[in-house]
Amino acid sequence: MQKPVGERRGTAAACHTAAFLRAIGVPELEPATSPFDPGYDPVTLEAHLAQSAHLMSTLKISMACWLIADESATRRKIAAARRHGVPTVTGGGPFEVAVAQRQLPAYLDLCADLGVTRVECGTGFAARQLNPDHVVGMALARGLEVQFELGEKFSGAFTGDTVDSLIEAGRAWLDAGARQLVLEARESAQGVGLFDGSGGLSRHLADRFVGAFGLEAVTFEAPTKPSQFALLDHFGPEVRLGNVRLEELLRVEIYRRGLHADAFAKPRLKLPCPDPDVPSPVAGG
Repeated sequence: MQKPVGERRGTAAACHTAAFLRAIGVPELEPATSPFDPGYDPVTLEAHLAQSAHLMSTLKISMACWLIADESATRRKIAAARRHGVPTVTGGGPFEVAVAQRQLPAYLDLCADLGVTRVECGTGFAARQLNPDHVVGMALARGLEVQFELGEKFSGAFTGDTVDSLIEAGRAWLDAGARQLVLEARESAQGVGLFDGSGGLSRHLADRFVGAFGLEAVTFEAPTKPSQFALLDHFGPEVRLGNVRLEELLRVEIYRRGLHADAFAKPRLKLPCPDPDVPSPVAGG
């Protein structure tokens, strides 16, 4: 019979990743990334939850794919997230279509029946004039939380004037009871929201949202590696990120914790210096 790893190596006790992370100074962080499911099969999603549920703040059942997938598969995925303690949120697209087609009550009824935790609302392409108190009230009456997406999908990168109006809208939705604000970046993070045509982050505009609402209330959509790393470099490990693909979640989280080579020396992300009284096993002498 094969011996456990610890016994084969002659160690007194088993070794664990959590203990090693503490030993090298990696901070223990609350989940701050909301990955999205663009239509994975249930088995794939369940495997990602088994591996990384402890790193997910929420799981976005994104776009409208879940509406046309086999309903049993959609229910299975939502139930799997619930078993792992991960809240689920629907993307803003189906909400806007429902508003435009005058079927918002039916949409909210469906989300509640499926067991979704939260719905994302927005005025990005189809819905326009929304009453935050009315919409949030309808959701709460069905046991649903609300988050609101700031920014339109086709209006380009934010300007100073745009940010003024978005901050005003964000305050209205938070006052109405929304749990979170999400900053639009679509799937490209180029020429949209806080990102210019080359994908560069407008740091001073990002700072305005954090100054108005705090890091806790704002999720920055960051669908690409450059957008993810730029936001973590700028705000540090507590920034909330969304629209991260499931297969990229672990990469984002090692960067957040200073374990990625590109993050190791970054001022806001680098690990603490080792205790000088602890001898180095490789220094010699």
